[in-house]
Amino acid sequence: MDQQKLPNATAVLVLGILSIVTCCCYGIPGIIAGIIGLVLYKKDNALYVQNPGMYSNYNNLNTGRILSIIGIVLSVLAVIYFIFVITVVGADALSDPELMQERIRELQGR
Repeated sequence: MDQQKLPNATAVLVLGILSIVTCCCYGIPGIIAGIIGLVLYKKDNALYVQNPGMYSNYNNLNTGRILSIIGIVLSVLAVIYFIFVITVVGADALSDPELMQERIRELQGR
């Protein structure tokens, strides 16, 4: 029996890597890439479960799933961090360096 490759295993792996790499871009691209990776994983995993002996690159698929989950978690943490910074410092201080320094001094108690 000739083994085939799962159709989306490489895409899931690439999306998992992208979700980790882009988690610091305000978190949103990492969340999107991770979710797409998990959706593709679910489709290919269903194919693999139906006939495990027919496919050869399940390890890539599983690695991509793990990377997608890690990327989603890091992206959610980045979103929470950015919301925290905007809440504490203020959105107006993000574009004005002098106001930012003043707010930081206030937070430090100086």
